[in-house]
Amino acid sequence: MAESFEKKDFILASGSPQRIALLRQVEIEPKEIFPADIDETSSPKEKPLPYVKRMALEKALHVAQIKSGQNILACDTVVCAGNRIIHKSKTAEEQKKVMKILAGRTHKVISSVCLIDKSGTIHQRTVTTRITMKRLSDEELEKYVTDGEWKGVCGYKIEGKMAAYVTRLVGDYSSVVGLPLSETINLLKGVGIK
Repeated sequence: MAESFEKKDFILASGSPQRIALLRQVEIEPKEIFPADIDETSSPKEKPLPYVKRMALEKALHVAQIKSGQNILACDTVVCAGNRIIHKSKTAEEQKKVMKILAGRTHKVISSVCLIDKSGTIHQRTVTTRITMKRLSDEELEKYVTDGEWKGVCGYKIEGKMAAYVTRLVGDYSSVVGLPLSETINLLKGVGIK
């Protein structure tokens, strides 16, 4: 049975199980979960950092329009190889290509968290983490893709089987999972949510 904590005065603009679990890990429960249903297509030649900041802001703004006068917390996380944004794979073949791009190299995971407070003021923080992944044998790659753990997430789930393939992480682990906890807690505290 899931633990229940006192609900805090904000709406989470995400239905991500990873983000919800991270908040619960630090005993934070939003008063409501209201996923932002927006177009997440990147613009041609849009670089990862501006893209992830824009997505977090647009998600927060979208929910703030529907739930006006509330504290709205939104986040976006993206995996990038150089300036290439890795979007969620739709098929196993797409995921194989992603894994071949990332394997044996260092890539970045960028998370941007955005809080729109009750007065409409925007507060935003962005975290970049560098991850080095070991070279994968054909067998390892095939097994990872076949297991399907990557479905519904951008790139991979570091908290799953992928952890065995990460040789170095410089930055914020929770940010790679999907929500930079330290920055999130500080944003919430900044508007009086403790």
